[in-house]
Amino acid sequence: MATFYASKTGEVSAREKEHSALVRELAGECMTLLENDGTLPLAGAGKVAVYGNGVRHTVKGGTGSGDVNTRTVVTIEQGLKEAGFEILTGKWLDEYDKVLADAQAAYQAELAKKAEELHVPIFAVMFSEVFAQPDVPVITEKEDTDTAIYVLSRNSGEGADRYNRACDYLLGENELADIAYLAEHYEKTVLILNIANLVDTTELKKIKGLNAILLAGQAGNATGNIVADVVLGKSIPSGKLTDTWAASYEDYPSSKNFSHNNGDTNDEYYSDGIYVGYRYFDTFNVTPNYCFGYGKGYTDFETEVRDVEADAKNVTVTASVKNIGDTFAGKEVVQVYYSAPDGTIEKPYQELGGFGKSDLLSPGESQTITISFPTKSMASYDEKKAAWVLEAGTYYIRVGNSSRTTKVAAALNLKETVVTVQGKNLFPADDAPQELSKAGVTPYSYEGEAEEKAAAKQIDICSKCIKTETVVYSETPEAFPAYEGEKLTAADVKSGKATLKDLVSQLTVEEMAAVCNGTADGLGQEGFIGSSSDMAPGAAGDTTSILLEDRGIYNTILADGPAGLRLIPHFVVDADGKMVSSGNPLEDAFNKNEIEVPEGGTEYFQYCTAIPVAALLAQSWNMDLIRKCGDIVGKEMEEFHISVWLAPGMNIHRNPLCGRNFEYYSEDPLVAGMCAAADTRGIQSHAGIGTSIKHFAANNQEDNRMYVNEHISERAMREIYLKGFEIAVKTAQPMTIMSSYNLVNGVHTANSHDLLTAAARDEWGFAGYVMTDWGTSEDMSGLFAYKYNLKYGHSTSRECVLAGNDLQMPGQQGNRQEIVASVADGTLPLGQLQTCAYRILNVVLQSLAYDDCKPYGDQFDLEEAVTVTKA
Repeated sequence: MATFYASKTGEVSAREKEHSALVRELAGECMTLLENDGTLPLAGAGKVAVYGNGVRHTVKGGTGSGDVNTRTVVTIEQGLKEAGFEILTGKWLDEYDKVLADAQAAYQAELAKKAEELHVPIFAVMFSEVFAQPDVPVITEKEDTDTAIYVLSRNSGEGADRYNRACDYLLGENELADIAYLAEHYEKTVLILNIANLVDTTELKKIKGLNAILLAGQAGNATGNIVADVVLGKSIPSGKLTDTWAASYEDYPSSKNFSHNNGDTNDEYYSDGIYVGYRYFDTFNVTPNYCFGYGKGYTDFETEVRDVEADAKNVTVTASVKNIGDTFAGKEVVQVYYSAPDGTIEKPYQELGGFGKSDLLSPGESQTITISFPTKSMASYDEKKAAWVLEAGTYYIRVGNSSRTTKVAAALNLKETVVTVQGKNLFPADDAPQELSKAGVTPYSYEGEAEEKAAAKQIDICSKCIKTETVVYSETPEAFPAYEGEKLTAADVKSGKATLKDLVSQLTVEEMAAVCNGTADGLGQEGFIGSSSDMAPGAAGDTTSILLEDRGIYNTILADGPAGLRLIPHFVVDADGKMVSSGNPLEDAFNKNEIEVPEGGTEYFQYCTAIPVAALLAQSWNMDLIRKCGDIVGKEMEEFHISVWLAPGMNIHRNPLCGRNFEYYSEDPLVAGMCAAADTRGIQSHAGIGTSIKHFAANNQEDNRMYVNEHISERAMREIYLKGFEIAVKTAQPMTIMSSYNLVNGVHTANSHDLLTAAARDEWGFAGYVMTDWGTSEDMSGLFAYKYNLKYGHSTSRECVLAGNDLQMPGQQGNRQEIVASVADGTLPLGQLQTCAYRILNVVLQSLAYDDCKPYGDQFDLEEAVTVTKA
């Protein structure tokens, strides 16, 4: 009979209250003021006209596996009312409720019809056929108040990308008309963006009388309370954008061919190369509406560079930050960029090298912030040398509070080109894209830049003092020497009587095939909705318990993220410990059905906290805040006995239409890597649990995500799409990595030895195990790709093992059989299978399934990507 760690009472627990209060305390800082003429914060609660699709239907986070099934969600309407506001617009909100209900009913009917026609479960159609949000009713009357708030919501999720159309990336006709009406008729008009992905702001910026725009994001199940706190100044927003907001969607260099835009979802050509986000906008002098790193506050700051020091090891910037306002406290972010010299490799105008955030400073208060980052982190990848190089020339250090406010603070002079890391090229092009080049382009500049360069502090860097690291790549592992003694157990390994390799050498091929697969039999309907775990219903899956009885090796539980734990919040088991279903497992998973408790049965509850989505957390630029959110999830993992959190997601925001951008941090790999590391450190401060950074790698679109071939140059792959993962591995050592579904240059990432072993393990030193995304090595085309004319197939189980993809999830009998057959016919070396099994069991034996477990990260000597001190 299964053991459950869920609560048997449905009452709100002390832990739920504590974590909700902590999220409410932290999340306001993440919110970003795009515009404010002093209207925010409001002087107090009172009568207010509140409109918009997000007032009652506030989005706490995106859809799909990144969703969290919480007990409640505080809407913005509820939050404002609880804060003392009197909302005067119930009639309009009721009207929108009806518009939305009619649209959703029509959508559900269409889903059911299509599912029946295609003979697939409804959930499979939901992934591909996303709900098209209806436009809102027109506002025709002014209410008896001088203050109006408009809440604009957008949602997106796993399985489908967004569209550059009205009521999606663009605002709807009625949305724009309504906001313009409010701006004209009310003294104070505030727009709140309850979004995680970008929307077009060009038309909004044309509206006169729009006093404030607050990017509130999607802050979890307490979103409504947090928004009310920020609006009233009880919480101080100090967020900065981690993406560039273009004046036109077409300004993004990937826009023409992204995902479905060109009608081809089989092949994605990364012609933008390294020029993603601000790297493009600054280098090609394209003016955005809001630049990377931008964000207002309730006060103003003055930042002064005090000193810049540099040598062969580190670049260090010391700056003072002063709150020069007279009313409100606030926090400021000091951002340090570098401009590398063009040599044989062309470089972007500037790249983020480090950053640090001040404490909460009262009016007149100041603080000194020192930011240091490794000199070698300014290296670029040279495909001809197959190496990371610092090219000879002048490296300008720039400091500001956004990418468009930087000023030159120092000039670092390197006389000779230096190879910092000598490796080998791993991602040969199968159909190389024609990449952008800045040849002949005049980059962004500003008045006085040339004079700043001439007057900058000159620092010579010793070329010979920078040592070259040469990567040693691993060979195919040999079979483990057979241990001929008695049958070994986990206790024998832990006591030192034998090694884990000794134990693995005793396992049969069939046993190892089970170890290297989850416990499910394919990604069927129940497995898909999160019932692949026998011990935590709603968790994504379990590792095997086949070795428990005779070897004492427990199974572990893996649960989805990254905005909290995704579990079934309420379930019932019968007297034999089997789950009782209403007959509709999809609705059971979202707690939509009342299930009667049978005689001898038990009712269980697993209510978890929804923290802010990753895109919002990143806007805090506060690694301690993100670590604290990781700590919240870590405590809940301990409670429900979850060993691995399938998060954080850290793919790059290459294009604002990616449906899953809410799960990811930024367009910038340094920000993404540092955020993921902070999240991981928060989780892994708890004994026996860990994270799974995902989706490795280049999972930057959702349409046809399982079968799309991403064509990327070696340099862009390394500098943009892998760099964040590298930072997370070196600075946090996540317990696991999850490979993505897609192909890169013709090779499935799940089957790529160069990606999973040569890059992650040999180059970066990753020490945990790699797992597949769910259903990677089985044919999922009938479920999730029925609408596409597929060009490429799925990855294979044998090649997963050969690549070093240790654990195939959620497990399938066919995968196990393929592994056994491949060893038998000699196409899969025994040593390779043993190595995969070893890596999985090495983590399992350190998990919270064992009483002697310790914080996983404690065993590693971790690096720091950026060091910040404050005085």
